[in-house]
Amino acid sequence: MLYQLLFSLHEHFSVFNVFKYLTFRTFAGFLTAFLFCWLMGPKFIKRLESRQLKQTVRNDGPESHLVKQGTPTMGGALVLISIFIPSALWCDTQNVLVWSSLFICAGFGLIGYIDDYLKVSKKNTKGLKGRTRLFFEFFMAGIVCLIIYRVTELGGTLDFPFFKGHGLDLGYWYIPIGMLVIVGTANAVNLTDGLDGLAIVPVMIAAITLAILAYTCGNYKIASYLQIPFVKGAGELAIVSATVAAAGLGFLWFNTYPAQVFMGDVGSLSLGGILGTIAVLTKNEILMILLGGIFVVEAVSVIIQVASFKLTGKRVFRMAPIHHHFELKGWAEPKIIVRFWIISVLLAILSLSTLKLR
Repeated sequence: MLYQLLFSLHEHFSVFNVFKYLTFRTFAGFLTAFLFCWLMGPKFIKRLESRQLKQTVRNDGPESHLVKQGTPTMGGALVLISIFIPSALWCDTQNVLVWSSLFICAGFGLIGYIDDYLKVSKKNTKGLKGRTRLFFEFFMAGIVCLIIYRVTELGGTLDFPFFKGHGLDLGYWYIPIGMLVIVGTANAVNLTDGLDGLAIVPVMIAAITLAILAYTCGNYKIASYLQIPFVKGAGELAIVSATVAAAGLGFLWFNTYPAQVFMGDVGSLSLGGILGTIAVLTKNEILMILLGGIFVVEAVSVIIQVASFKLTGKRVFRMAPIHHHFELKGWAEPKIIVRFWIISVLLAILSLSTLKLR
C-alpha cells in the first residue's frame, strides 16, 4: 500500500527509488511493527483491564502460577494488529504469498480470540472444544495449501534440508502435509505459551530465521548459488517475518517476567500459524521441525504424557507440557525461560547452517 504509493513517485523524485529495495522495506516494516506494539502497549493493557479480560489459572497447574490469576490476557490481539498494519504498508499487496500468510494469521487469531473469550466469560480454562478448534484450523490451512498447489508455482514438492536436489513430488498429497505443518506449529506454540515470555522469544527467533530463508529463496541468484528451491515472490515474506519478530519484541517489553499481560490463544495460535505458513511457502516444511524444536518438544511431551497415562496409568513427566515438569523439579521460572531461549538460538543457527550443507 504505502510501498506502491511511494515507489510510484520515483520517476519524479529519485530518492523514492529506495522503496524498491526489499532490505529497506524489511527494516522499515520491523521498526514500524515494533514502535506500534511498544507505543500502543500501555493503552491496550489498560483497555484489557477495564473490560475485565483477565487470565484464569488452571486448577491443576503449579501453585506458583496462582499469582498470575487476574493478569490481563488476549494481548496477542495487539501483536496481530502490529503485524497486519506494517505488512500492509511495506509489502507488495498484490503478492498471493503475503496474503496467504496473513489469512492464516487472522483466521487462527479469530479462533484463538473466541477460545480466549469463552474462557474469560465463563471463568474457566475450557474454551472451545478441541475438535471444533482443530476443524476450523485444518479448514483454513487447507484453503491456503490448495492455493499454494493450484495457483502458485510451488507445486507439491517436499524438499529435504540436508540434501541437494532430492525433493519429493507428492502431488495432491502435499496438501495434507502442508496443513499438518501449519496446524501443528500453531498448536505447538500454543502449548509452549505457559510461562512469562517463554513462547514469544522462540517465535521471534524463528521469525528472524524465516526472514533470512525467505530472502534467500526469493532471490534467484542466491537460491541458485545455495542450490535451494527458488520461490518467486517469497522475498516479500521476509517483510512479514520481520514484522512478526518486531511485534513480538514490542510485546516482550510487557510480557517479560513478571508479565503485565499474556498473549492468550489469540496470540499463540496466530503466531504459530503464520510461522508454519511461511515455512510451507518457502519450502522449509521439514526444516521447521528443527527450527521450532522447542515447540516440537513441548507438543511431544504432551502427547507422551497423555499416551502413557491412558495406556499404563502412569505419567512420564511430573506435569506436561515439559516446562511445567522443570518447574515442579524446582527450577525457577526465569531459569527455564532463558534456557529455552538459548536452545532456540542454537536451533536457529543449526537451521541456517543447512543453507550451505544442501
